[in-house]
Amino acid sequence: MTILNVYNNNPLIDGRQSERAMLVRKGVQLLLHEMRHAILPELPLASGRRVDLITLSEKGEIWIVEIKTSIEDFRVDRKWPDYRQHCDRLFFATHKDVPLDIFPEDCGLFLSDGYGAHMIREAPEHRLPPATRKSVTLNFSRAAAQRLLLAEWATGKDFAFSPRGEGAQRADEGAEKL
Repeated sequence: MTILNVYNNNPLIDGRQSERAMLVRKGVQLLLHEMRHAILPELPLASGRRVDLITLSEKGEIWIVEIKTSIEDFRVDRKWPDYRQHCDRLFFATHKDVPLDIFPEDCGLFLSDGYGAHMIREAPEHRLPPATRKSVTLNFSRAAAQRLLLAEWATGKDFAFSPRGEGAQRADEGAEKL
């Protein structure tokens, strides 16, 4: 994940998204979390495209959510059809000021207000081939692990590492401390 602002201490925010897009994203993330999806924002794909949100459901389905905050935003962006090659279901997410009828019927649709979201339309399923599923899942898990590490490091705390925890004892040495 590229961090654009070197003074930003939060590795999960890269500064590319508008405030409106971040509100839409937050509402959708809250709904997807309630639906028990694991969620990653701003994930680069093997194709070189970067998705707004990608999720992994409890059943292993991969969903991609493309956030659009205006009619113009939707009209100028033609990269989203490529996302179908990387997910089982493709969705758009927007807010109340964008007409819902501009979004394609063959994609799912979320309406978000920043405090939550509603699934207006379910996305049709188009199952990924096994090799693509493995590739996307590995990309997802590696990015998630890397971001977790960066978030831990961003706290600025000194990590005195002990593999068994502070004050742990080895079973073969009785009460002798490490």
